[in-house]
Order: sequence, then C-alpha cells, then structure tokens
Amino acid sequence: MTSAERKLSASLALVFALRMLGLFLILPVFALEAQRYPGGDDPALVGLVMGSYGMTQALLQLPFGWASDRWGRKPIILFGLLFFIAGSVLCAATDSLHGLLLGRSLQGAGAISAAITALLADGTRDIVRTKAMALIGISIGLMFALSLVLAPLLVGSLGFQGMFWLIAALGVGAFLLISFVVPAQKQQRVQAAGDASLAVVWRQFTAPQTWRLNLGVFILHAVQLAMWSAVPVMLVREGLPKAEHWHVYLPAVLASMLIMGGLLFRLERKGYLRGVFLSQIALLVLVQLALFYISTRPSSLWEAGLILFAFFCAFNMLEATQPSLVSRYAASDERGTALGVYNTMQSIGLFVGGAAGGWLIKDFGMQGLFAVCAAALLVWLVAAWSMQTIPSAEKLDIDEALA
Repeated sequence: MTSAERKLSASLALVFALRMLGLFLILPVFALEAQRYPGGDDPALVGLVMGSYGMTQALLQLPFGWASDRWGRKPIILFGLLFFIAGSVLCAATDSLHGLLLGRSLQGAGAISAAITALLADGTRDIVRTKAMALIGISIGLMFALSLVLAPLLVGSLGFQGMFWLIAALGVGAFLLISFVVPAQKQQRVQAAGDASLAVVWRQFTAPQTWRLNLGVFILHAVQLAMWSAVPVMLVREGLPKAEHWHVYLPAVLASMLIMGGLLFRLERKGYLRGVFLSQIALLVLVQLALFYISTRPSSLWEAGLILFAFFCAFNMLEATQPSLVSRYAASDERGTALGVYNTMQSIGLFVGGAAGGWLIKDFGMQGLFAVCAAALLVWLVAAWSMQTIPSAEKLDIDEALA
C-alpha cells in the first residue's frame, strides 16, 4: 500500500471500530442489567431491544449508500454518526426498556457501513483493496472481543447508563476522525450500493459465490447475538460474578488472536483459505453443541473458557475473511453493491439474533437456543461446501495488475 492508502485504511478501520465497539459494548451485560428496568424479566422483550439496532441498520444501509453516491461519502458518514450519538444519549437518559428500544433503533439508524466501505474503495487501488477490506473485517472481530473484556469492568465503574455516555463519546471521536483525519477522496462513478438498479442488487443476493457469503454473515451475526442472550447468565450460574466475567473472556480472546495472527494469513498465502473457511464454520457448530451440553448440567469455568476460546478463534477468522471474499468475487463495477448487500445481511442477522435469542430462551430454554444456533450453522456449512476454490490475494493482485 502507498502511505495514503495506509492512512485511509487505518483511519476508516478506526472509525468502524469505534462505532462497532459502541454497538457491541453493552451486549455482554445487557441481559443482566435489563432486569433492573420495568419489564426486564421478559426475555423476548430484552432480546428485541438488544437486536433492534440491527433492523434499522438493515433498512437504511442501502439508502445511505445511495445518498453517499449523490452527496459524497464523508457528509453522509457524518450524518449517520449524528444518529448514532443521539441514540446513545437517549439510551443514557431513559429509565425504561421502551426508551432503550427507541435509543438502540436510533443508534442503528446511522447505517454507514456501506458508505465507509465505498469511501475505502474510492481511495484504494484494486490490487490492495482486499487487504484494506480485510482490515475492516478484523476491526469488527477485535471490537466484539474487546467489548466482552471491557463491559463487565465498565458496568461496575460507570453503571449501565454511564456506559451509554461513553458510547456517545466514542461516536464523537469517530465524528472528529472523519472530519479532520480521514482524507477526502475523488468519488468514483462505479455502481455503489445505492446507485445500482434493483436487478444489480438482486444479482448480488443470488450470485453463485456471494449468496453464500451473504447467508454466512447473516447466520454468523445472528448466532453471535443470540449466544450472548445466554452466555452471561450461564457464567453467573456457575458462580462467576458479572464484574469478573473478563477473567474468562480475556484469556479466550487473547489466545484466539494469537492463533488467528499465526495461522490465517500464512494459510491464505498457501492457498488453503477454503479449508480454513469451512473448518471454522464446522468449529462453530461444535461450539454450539458444546454449549448445549454444558447448559444441561453443572460445569466448570474451565469448560466455558475453552468453549469460548474455540468460538473466538472461529468468529475472528470468519469476520476477517468474509468482507475480503465479497470484494474478490464481485465484479469491479458492482463491488459497492455487493458490500452494501453484505452489510445489510449482517444487520438483519444482528436483529434476528437478538430478537430470536430472547424468544428461544423464553419458550425453549438455553438448550433450545443452542440447538437452533447449531442447526443454522450446519445449514451454512452445507451451503458453503460447494464454494469454488478461493483465489489467493496474491493471485488476485497479479490478475488485476495484468488486466
């Protein structure tokens, strides 16, 4: 990458990270803290509130991409961040679950993921774009992992409402980065998310390779959010106070990052990315079956820690590779559309995971939740099995350079 490309990629990854940290930060403690609000004993309502930002993101992802084509990337990203900040302030000020529902929905209304990735595409060459997209994917996985470590500590020191004030501050930080650090780019006239016809959007939903990735990101994030309707409660049940949940999360997160850093890109360079991809989906299936098993009996924190370590290994590898794969499979003049569709499916998955997770626990218990998550991941594994051999980043760079 050139210095300009490195600056753009790093600054946009940081903006993405600050926003996603704000969205993820309350997940590890929400199921417990929501019990303090009127109606907090209804798991279905709690799950709906937890995942509500995903639905507003899903509804507005493509419109924000369209608007960024018409009025520029940076103004639309800044506009979306104002929604995020306002929603965070509302959550901090409310004393009801319905107020949290409105605030979380407003947070999600700042659906700027497609606009950010389009800005990144505007400022990077084809031969390095997959690396830049992978950086965005890694930032999502890192922020989710970091939120699991920080949330139990922050809720003890700041309180639940204080956490939302911190999230608003993260939004302000992202706003300042976009305003003063992220360089403006000359906008390319490609078919970005909102600029495409319905036929092009539908093609990205149904294209032979990208539909599997769209299904995958939907299931991955639905399972991610649904799991955390139950995991904090399980840890408390095993005798670990919520303020000490980081004792389990931190070792699992750090160890998984070491595994990912040591294996992922080395195996990708050797052409084994398809095998890695499929094996990590299979590992997630085993994680859900293991959670099902330990939810039926008393278990140790060591067991929970090992299971979560396996989850983070798989989640982080998949989260780092999928956006890059979307950009490889999509035609260059439809890459923005492909990423817009991908981000939309991710957002729908977050909403469905939050809402369905609470409902499943309420009607079928934790065992029902983990069984459904395992079944969904198995569907993804079957669908992904017929993927073509994934081209390496180096081969893609050479092909694009010769084109």
